[in-house]
Amino acid sequence: MAKVVSLSDAVAELVHDGDTVALEGFTHLIPVAAGQEIIRQGRKDLTLVRMTPDIVYDQLIGAGCARKLIFSWGGNPGVGSLHRFRDAVQHSWPVPLEIEEHSHAGMANRYVAGASGLPFAVLRGYTGTDLAAQTETIKPITCPFTGEVLTAVPALNPDVTIVHAQRADRAGNVQLWGIAGVQKEAVLAARRSLVTVEEIVDELEPRPGAVVLPAWVVTAVAEVPGGASPSYAAGYYERDNDAYQAWDAISRDREEFGKWLAGVAA
Repeated sequence: MAKVVSLSDAVAELVHDGDTVALEGFTHLIPVAAGQEIIRQGRKDLTLVRMTPDIVYDQLIGAGCARKLIFSWGGNPGVGSLHRFRDAVQHSWPVPLEIEEHSHAGMANRYVAGASGLPFAVLRGYTGTDLAAQTETIKPITCPFTGEVLTAVPALNPDVTIVHAQRADRAGNVQLWGIAGVQKEAVLAARRSLVTVEEIVDELEPRPGAVVLPAWVVTAVAEVPGGASPSYAAGYYERDNDAYQAWDAISRDREEFGKWLAGVAA
């Protein structure tokens, strides 16, 4: 059953050096506060997993937390490149970064396989791309029934998945709505999970289309109002577009990034 703890205690208990860590969220409900707490606690040698790494992964990479990134797209949405990510790949600063690139469909299917207890997923993706030639975890597989050549990708089972949601009750049941992405699958695939929420309430009110993660699939819940900012949380606050624009200037320059990092660590 999920326990309700502080964000700092949750990260201290659940995220260890060398772990494979997924912080998922698609355009909204991105667990930014949790990512910055990982930086604050100085975690190292992480394998970071995310379908769409954006500025929170740029921050983690720039802080030297990551040794590898497994992803399907990376950028500062609506702005441009992730400069700390680029610096790590091109110049090994602050530490070298290994990358493993997939398609969106491949990443989603990997989470589904992990959540289903299967060793791999099969899909028709990657046709017409050279990703298979660049990525060891993309392999051809022949259907035993039709003879069709398909693509296999291994399951993703992170050591810990972290997501953000709107609400949890005091028993640790989680409710999220809006664009859900692969949060549910990423939590179900993980060995441990942390959900940060906007608020903890006595009772979850039914909402059409809401996803409920029952307490028994969640390791810990932390109440972190504004924990997705500068992304948005449907029903709570809007996306802070100015913050994404400002990050471009901060992340372009190592010295400016160092000043930002010192502020986070303080």
